Amino acid sequence: MDYSIRPLSDHAVVIQLGNSIQQETHERVKAVSTFFEARTIDWLVEIVPAFTTVTLFYDPIKIIDSCRTSHSASPYSIVCSQLGEMLTQLAVEKQSDARIVDIPLCYGGEFGPDLEVVANHNHMTTEEVIKRHSTGDYLVYMIGFAPGFPYIGGMSKDIATPRRDSPRLRIPAGSVGIAGEQTGVYPIETPGGWQLIGRTPLRLFDPADDDSPSLLKAGDRIRFTPISLEEFKALEEVK
Repeated sequence: MDYSIRPLSDHAVVIQLGNSIQQETHERVKAVSTFFEARTIDWLVEIVPAFTTVTLFYDPIKIIDSCRTSHSASPYSIVCSQLGEMLTQLAVEKQSDARIVDIPLCYGGEFGPDLEVVANHNHMTTEEVIKRHSTGDYLVYMIGFAPGFPYIGGMSKDIATPRRDSPRLRIPAGSVGIAGEQTGVYPIETPGGWQLIGRTPLRLFDPADDDSPSLLKAGDRIRFTPISLEEFKALEEVK
């Protein structure tokens, strides 16, 4: 597996696993993250996966105390050496059992005030935008920006639209938007500049759930299913 390691600070390193957002790079990121999450490493503090990298935060004192080599070696050089040895054990396998999550989505109207903007930008009808968006091959690459916010790849370039010039101060939870060639779902009410095309009644983030507060995880496959306003209200009542 090709990778490079660089320092981020005096207590963090970045493992670079690719240079672009694509399936192969995502599988490497997922494999490396899972590899370290499954091991008890005394000096490891936190693992942060992203689109093309995995950042590891470490405790420099524990690195020095647990290392048998000369104390003249820096914590960074020791970490790099140990990571090199660990990563030789890692084999990346293609994911064949990714979880599929169905997200019901009510497009347009008060839930999707920017649906016509997306349609006009791409010289389409709103019905064509809905069809393209609801038939994408979607993959959750990472969770970030806000608690439970999924960065989703696989949207058709035909409906790509730039962010709004002026971000909204309040976007309701469940809102689905487009920014560039990406689509995403706002799990909580938050400011944001994505073009809003609809809303889901699903609750994507539950802070009361200690085990798994985020509905979506990196590696999940997503299907957006168009629903009517009546179906939205019915699902919202039972969630």
